[in-house]
Amino acid sequence: MRARYRRITRFAARYLVQAWWYELVLPRFGMARLAARNRSMRMRRIAQRFHVLAVDLGGLMIKVGQFMSSRLDVLPPEITKELEGLQDEVPAVPFPAIRALAEAELGVPLERAYAFVDPTPLAAASLGQAHRAQLSAPDAEQAGLTDVVIKIQRPGIDEVVDVDLRALRKVGVWLSRVKVVRDRVEVPALVEEFATTSFEEIDYLHEAANAERFAADFADDARVGAPAVVWERTTKRVLTLQDVTAIKINDLDGLRAAGIDPAEVAQTFAAVMFDQLFEHGFFHADPHPGNVFVTPLETSSASPRALSEDRSDEARRWRFTFVDFGMMGEVPTNLRRGLRRVLIAAASRDGKGLVEGIRDVGVLLPSADTAELERAMTQLFARFGGMGFAELQAVDPREFRAFAVEFGDVVRSLPFQLPENFLLVIRAMSLTSGMCSSLDPAFNIWDAVEPYANRLIREESGNVVQAFAREAVSVLGVSARLPRRLDAVITRVEEGRLTAQSPRLERRLRALERLGSRILAAVLFAGLLIAGAVVRPDDPVFGTVLMSLSGLPLLYALLAGLLARRTGA
Repeated sequence: MRARYRRITRFAARYLVQAWWYELVLPRFGMARLAARNRSMRMRRIAQRFHVLAVDLGGLMIKVGQFMSSRLDVLPPEITKELEGLQDEVPAVPFPAIRALAEAELGVPLERAYAFVDPTPLAAASLGQAHRAQLSAPDAEQAGLTDVVIKIQRPGIDEVVDVDLRALRKVGVWLSRVKVVRDRVEVPALVEEFATTSFEEIDYLHEAANAERFAADFADDARVGAPAVVWERTTKRVLTLQDVTAIKINDLDGLRAAGIDPAEVAQTFAAVMFDQLFEHGFFHADPHPGNVFVTPLETSSASPRALSEDRSDEARRWRFTFVDFGMMGEVPTNLRRGLRRVLIAAASRDGKGLVEGIRDVGVLLPSADTAELERAMTQLFARFGGMGFAELQAVDPREFRAFAVEFGDVVRSLPFQLPENFLLVIRAMSLTSGMCSSLDPAFNIWDAVEPYANRLIREESGNVVQAFAREAVSVLGVSARLPRRLDAVITRVEEGRLTAQSPRLERRLRALERLGSRILAAVLFAGLLIAGAVVRPDDPVFGTVLMSLSGLPLLYALLAGLLARRTGA
């Protein structure tokens, strides 16, 4: 376990130093082009080596890789693509070790607990693996079902999780010392949230309770089903569930063979995930293809159109069946309210409303000056709003680059933070978006958002009068203060004390001044070093002095930015 801890921390340290060198040091010396050269290859190499590390170590490293593979929004495709296969590449534990753990947990031999257990695993995950089985006759009669799936923890996983979390906490401390990271997110807090989720995942009693709560949320919704829990054969490390295996959601050939339209599946899946987030506030945070099945249902002779429009059990042709409830997220009321506001603003292409919703969610700190961000969002909606992924891929990349050049500094300068539970929301939405696009390349997220947002707007209409009253009070307050403020402005104009400030321009000027100083220091460093090297063969003392003095401007160039930030320059 000590060697495992060292491997994880050494891997992280190596590539953090590499990122510091290429992304911070080289650009500071005007070598940004050199740093950008071969960046894609470097990213791919890092992802490949992490892939090998994660498969070799297993445990939480697989979970970390799976999370990174879903972050298409913030990580380059070189990394996400390389890590996509992690969920299907976990090696299985030999069945004798699995049998020993299960029998120790259940307190009886497997032959007495079950009528049959398949020694070949149905699936192998990073924290446990699943086997098909059949209940004994008495248990089957009591449970009302025979075919089940047993989920059994990997032996020794508790110790593995403890070591992995200790290593991740260490890496979190390192990242929290990087200003650009520290200003946007409290990494140690995110690691602790990840730790809480991980401990819940290895408690199968908690997962069983999650499964029943999820089933209760959708008890009256024919679009969604969940497996029944066999509590008599469930412990903290062994979970027995009804076998609900069906067509994997990403099995396009299987869906078409069953007469199910993948495009319809994509639209319904997006709606179901939106309901979990915005209606129930309790959502499946790991909806990858292995955890979501499409289950064909027996149908009546109604027309296909009537079947697709009717949600009743008798009329629907298929439904989703979710499994693996170890990673579930909860959305507090205030976060759900902010997310609803973001969704409504996005559907109505309201840049200002979107920024206000983001602030309500807690992603933006209250001190953030969002005027430029509102302008950026307004222009973003004007140009790219309403486009699906297929349409966005056809847009000239130069347009995206131009937008990034104009507004990149604005976004990077804002103080962001990730609120509690928000990582799981991002993960669920990232997986949902990717899944829907793979089912239907022409899938347009706006088509899924707009009807849902319209319904939310109707539900929120009861609060319109209250909102209007609050706005009226606000306007009256501004009107009452306006004469005094106008008088103060006129007085300052008459006295010649009126000034105008542009924080953005001032920041740019300060940055240029610091850049000029560092360039001069770099020139002095190079000049002294070369002069010393030339003079040293003839005058070793003087040459050594010159080469030693070259270290002073080098230190200044490296530390100037840090000193300027600390002094507020």
